[in-house]
Amino acid sequence: MYRLVFLSLLLMTSSLCLSAPPIYLGLDADLSAVAKEGGIAIKRGALIAIEEINANGGVLGRPLSLIVKDHRGNPARGIANIKAFSQQEGLVAVLGGVHTPVAMKELPVIHENQMIYLDPWAAGTPIIDNGFEPNFAFRVSVRDAEAGKVLIRHAKNRGLTRIGLLLERTGWGRSNEASMTAAAQSMGVEIAGVEWFNWGQKDFSKQISTLVDLGADSIALVANAPEGAAIGKQILLNPSTAKLPIISHWGIAGGAFVEMLELENLKKLDISVLQTYSFSDPYDKAINKKVMDSYQRMFDPNVSASNIPAAVGVAHAYDLVHLLAKAIEKAKSVDRPVVRDTLETISEYKGLVKHYSAPFSKDRHDALLANDYIIARFDELGRIIPVKE
Repeated sequence: MYRLVFLSLLLMTSSLCLSAPPIYLGLDADLSAVAKEGGIAIKRGALIAIEEINANGGVLGRPLSLIVKDHRGNPARGIANIKAFSQQEGLVAVLGGVHTPVAMKELPVIHENQMIYLDPWAAGTPIIDNGFEPNFAFRVSVRDAEAGKVLIRHAKNRGLTRIGLLLERTGWGRSNEASMTAAAQSMGVEIAGVEWFNWGQKDFSKQISTLVDLGADSIALVANAPEGAAIGKQILLNPSTAKLPIISHWGIAGGAFVEMLELENLKKLDISVLQTYSFSDPYDKAINKKVMDSYQRMFDPNVSASNIPAAVGVAHAYDLVHLLAKAIEKAKSVDRPVVRDTLETISEYKGLVKHYSAPFSKDRHDALLANDYIIARFDELGRIIPVKE
C-alpha cells in the first residue's frame, strides 16, 4: 500500500515537472568543425546531468532543457548565437565550447545581455579575468595562468631545461605564452624561443627548425588537433627532432588528433598532454560509474572508461550543469543576475571531477586550479592515460 502511494506521488511529481514550462540552458560550441569532438563531449555531459536533474523533479519543479547551436569555431557565428539565446524566454545560461578566441569575442555581448556564461573547456585566462563588473563568466576547466605552472613543472621534473614554445597565433596562444614564461622564470627553466603558427597551417618546418637551432630540448605545444597532428608528423620527418619531447596543452584532445596523426606515428612520438579528469582513475567511483552507465546507455554502449572521446568535456559540462541547478534552486529564481550572484555563494558540491568546496566566490570564477590538473600520455591504442608524477 505504502509503495503504491509512493509511486503515485512520484508519478504526480514527474507529471507536474513535465507540464511546467522548461528552464532552458543554451549550448554554443563547435559541433561540426576542427574541435567537434570537444563540443560533442560537452553536449553529452550536459545531457547526462539534465537527465539526472529532471528524473529528480527538475529545477524549481520545472524541467531543464538544452538548446543547441553550432558556432563551428567561428566568432561571428558565436556572437550571433549569443544574441539569439538572449531572446529566448526562460533561458538562464549558456554553456560554451572549446575555442578561447570565440569566447573572447562573445564576452561583450554576453555581458551586455547579462547572460550567464558557463565555460567547460576554453582555457584562456582573460575569459574569466575579463574586466566586466559584474562578471557573468564562470569556468570549470583549465585556466591558462595555472596551466603554465603544471606544464613547465612537468618539463622540469623530466630534466628538460630549455623549452621551446610553439603556439597558435590566437588569444589562447598569447595567454599561454604569458603563463609559461612566468612559470619558467619562477622555476629556473629557460624559454629557448617562441614560435607562432596560424589555424589551418600545413608546414611547420621553419618554426620547428628555429626552436631546435635556439637549443630547445623540448617543445611546449599549444594547438588544436589538426595543427597538432601536422606538427607531430613534421617532427618525425627529421631524425634530429623525432625524439624531441612534446609537452602539450589539451587542445589536441578536443579533436580527432590520433586519427589525423595516425597511431603508428603517435607511437614514435614522446607526447605528454594536460588533462583534469580521467574516467579510468576517478575521484569518486560511485559518481563515475553513474555517469559512465548513463553515457553508455544514452550515446555509445561500446565506450569504456579509457576511451571516452574528449572525456574532460563530458566531466566539466556535467559538473557545471549541476552547479547551475544548485544555484537556481538556492536562488529560488531564474532571473539571470540573481542566479549569477548565487553561483558565487554555493558552499559545496560533490561533483564528478572533485568535491568542490565553495567552487566560486566573488573574486574567483575558476573552480579548478593547478592542483586539480594532471599530466597524461597516449597508450599503445591511442587512449589518454594519466601519468603518476
